[in-house]
Amino acid sequence: MNQSEASPIPPIVQLPGGLRFAFVEASWHADIVHQARDAFFAEMERNGFGAMAIDVFDVPGAFEIPLHAQRLARSGRYAAVVGSALVVDGGIYRHDFVSQTVVQALMDVQLDTGVPMISAVLTPHHFHEHAEHRKYFLRHFAVKGTEAAQACLQTVAGLHRLDARLSA
Repeated sequence: MNQSEASPIPPIVQLPGGLRFAFVEASWHADIVHQARDAFFAEMERNGFGAMAIDVFDVPGAFEIPLHAQRLARSGRYAAVVGSALVVDGGIYRHDFVSQTVVQALMDVQLDTGVPMISAVLTPHHFHEHAEHRKYFLRHFAVKGTEAAQACLQTVAGLHRLDARLSA
């Protein structure tokens, strides 16, 4: 997903009805992570997939997202799985290692199962608990949630088009 302002996306092709999506979110910094979830839901609704088409799964932290995503993908019930977390420097280990591991694991799950994994797992260089940083990341996660929904729908639509061409 783009790291700058959200750019307009091409219109989403009509996707089959009955598709389901999973949203796996970490509980750490839940108030911030929920901004991504809420924006994801709003954008999916704008594109014809309401709350009934999306299942939310809470996990303790980012590290737990890939295993849940793998099981959800293997179930065959979901057109795509989105993972969302804010991974910050906790002082015990390098937070960028955790984020890199999670994103790589999501890529591995995606390639292994053929189910798109959309990442809204973000790792800022610096995060401080003061009000100004929290306000910034509350806004930033809302943007990322919208972008995650757009990437989700574009990827699923692209795979549907690809499958149609390959079966012709």
